[in-house]
Amino acid sequence: QVQLVESGGGSVSPGGTLRLSCAASGYGLRRRCMGWFRQAAGKQREWVASLEPDGRTTYADSMKDRVTISRDNSNDVLNSPIVVYLEINSLKPEDTAMYYCGCGALDRRCGMGVDYWGKGTQVVVSE
Repeated sequence: QVQLVESGGGSVSPGGTLRLSCAASGYGLRRRCMGWFRQAAGKQREWVASLEPDGRTTYADSMKDRVTISRDNSNDVLNSPIVVYLEINSLKPEDTAMYYCGCGALDRRCGMGVDYWGKGTQVVVSE
């Protein structure tokens, strides 16, 4: 079982930067794909970025120049909690959405589905 808790959202002006955090706890976190998704009001949830267990990252084309996904590797024990970050630069009003952290099954590559979701953190970009 994996638990995910997002934080770091808020209101920000266009052009600003936010760093979202996903505190993850559970079994085998370092052997799981971690990802960030977002859902704007009235729209479907969309993928933003993924982080493979080996550290490789992939990004949605629409945001790849403005986002960075990373993981806190300070504690290297297999089942210890981790934090996954999403930094978003040059924020635009269209980035306004609920941002969710997602986690895949043990030893399954990214892009093959999300088994665990957090409850999200709201980002609002406006003047």
